[in-house]
Amino acid sequence: MADGWYRRDGDAWLLQLHVQPGAKKTEVTGLYDGALKLRLAAPPVDGKANAALLDFLAQAFAVPRRQVELKSGASSRRKVIRIVGSPQAPEQAVGLAADAA
Repeated sequence: MADGWYRRDGDAWLLQLHVQPGAKKTEVTGLYDGALKLRLAAPPVDGKANAALLDFLAQAFAVPRRQVELKSGASSRRKVIRIVGSPQAPEQAVGLAADAA
C-alpha cells in the first residue's frame, strides 16, 4: 500500500510530501515519515522551490500545471499537494514500485 503519503479526493490526488530544496538535482528519494520525499534543485527563495515542485509534479502526473495546487506548507518542508485529473496513480507517476506486502 502507499503508507499514507497519498489519497484520493474525488477526481484528484492529495499528496503528503517532504521537500528538500537546494539539492544538486530534482529527484524522488523514497518515503520519509509518512510522506514522499523529494529533493529539488531550486533554492528555497522567492517561491522558486515551490514553483519547481509544482512544475515537476505536473510533468510527472502528465497534467497541465494549472491542475497542480499547493494546499498547505508554502514555507515548510512538509507540503500537501492536490493534483486534479491525472490518469496515473501516484506510485506510477513518481516511479515508486507498489509494495506487494
